[in-house]
Amino acid sequence: MKATSENSPKSNRSRARAFREYFSGVPLLGWLAGGLVAVLLERFLGTPLAHLLGLPKVPVLFGCVIILKKPLLIPGTVIYLLLVYVLPVGIVARLCGSVINRLVSWLFNLSPTFSVIVHLCLLYGLLSIWSGISAYRLLTLKLTLIAVIVTLSLNIINGYMGEFSCSHPGFMALGAYSASVVTLLLFVDDRVFGAALLPEALGPFMFPVALIGGGIVAAVGAIAIAIPSFRTRGDYLAIISLAFMFIVKSMIENLEIVGGPRGLSSQPNYVNLPTLFLWTVAAVWIINNFVRSVLGKALNAVRDDEMAADAMTVNTRRTKFVAFLFGAFWAGVAGGLLAHVLRYVNPGTFGIQKLAEVLAMVYFGGLNSVYGSIVGAVGYSLLSEALRPLELFKWIIIPLLLILVMIFRPTGLIAFKEFNVMNLIRPKGKPIREESTSKGGVLIRS
Repeated sequence: MKATSENSPKSNRSRARAFREYFSGVPLLGWLAGGLVAVLLERFLGTPLAHLLGLPKVPVLFGCVIILKKPLLIPGTVIYLLLVYVLPVGIVARLCGSVINRLVSWLFNLSPTFSVIVHLCLLYGLLSIWSGISAYRLLTLKLTLIAVIVTLSLNIINGYMGEFSCSHPGFMALGAYSASVVTLLLFVDDRVFGAALLPEALGPFMFPVALIGGGIVAAVGAIAIAIPSFRTRGDYLAIISLAFMFIVKSMIENLEIVGGPRGLSSQPNYVNLPTLFLWTVAAVWIINNFVRSVLGKALNAVRDDEMAADAMTVNTRRTKFVAFLFGAFWAGVAGGLLAHVLRYVNPGTFGIQKLAEVLAMVYFGGLNSVYGSIVGAVGYSLLSEALRPLELFKWIIIPLLLILVMIFRPTGLIAFKEFNVMNLIRPKGKPIREESTSKGGVLIRS
């Protein structure tokens, strides 16, 4: 009996290793295909299956809300998740793994860019069908995608630059109000701004310009704190940036032209799921390219040792300045998207609670990592929604989890890991090698 108990950890590890090896040949496209089959199954058979298992409706958030509200429904919820999600995804991924692997190899050899587009289309189809089952799912998905953009933008400053900024809610507020003013003034008959100046039909096409304008306003606002802030280090930057957040919030509260403390409402509904998905993909791609560029490497050097980076001819002030404005720009874009998803915005939206949420997502996911930002934003958003039925206890459980993460993983769950799209979409068992040719060091992927 003693020998059995001593060998049980080893047997558990061996079973986990065998499970990983069993699915090791499944590429990312295989998992996406399995997920697509699962959401299609739920779309057409979810409601009758839920009623058959005694559930009042289809579980909106993987059963977490139902379990916390009515514990007696736990068996039915677990069976539902097994039949709709776990088994279909596992079966499709395993049985079709070799076929999909050959398809991925053909796509990758044809064009890596085309392969990325195919993966993104499949991911969008999966998310679209899953969120189309209920309005609650759709809103949760939209807010999660916005959270990904915000977390990535803050990670540029707090992770890659190594400073501690508290100004992101202020940047989001500037972007949200700027984009809202543009769309309400130009394309909506509003009680505050009067009749629309341009035809309403032009609104969806001009909306990206409004978002970019909101990002530029946020970047201009960042200049106001970047110049004095970078003359200081450490805690002083945190204090100055926190003061900036309160200044922006107080300024908006006292501007009656934008509604003052009452806020702005009636923003046009321009942010559908395809629009938001494309903006999120663009943010991930652009920010990932930025942190992997020469400027991004210089940013890491400044973070590790600013004096050494300066001695190695890195323009530290310019590097930090550009990174700060770049992060503020994307925070402003995220604020504009948030305002048009909620179709209402007020100064209280961008207060200390928003700051705490964004900081929690960054440090929960991992510093200096695009992977970490995505995991932190998605994980925190879904966890926050899943624990919503607990009401007050939710704000006890989430901080305790964050404390445990900070104790055992001080840099976050996935920190200092480079986001390589080609490694994600490549066929399994065929690693990508980068070889330098004799003509100018051009990279060839094989």
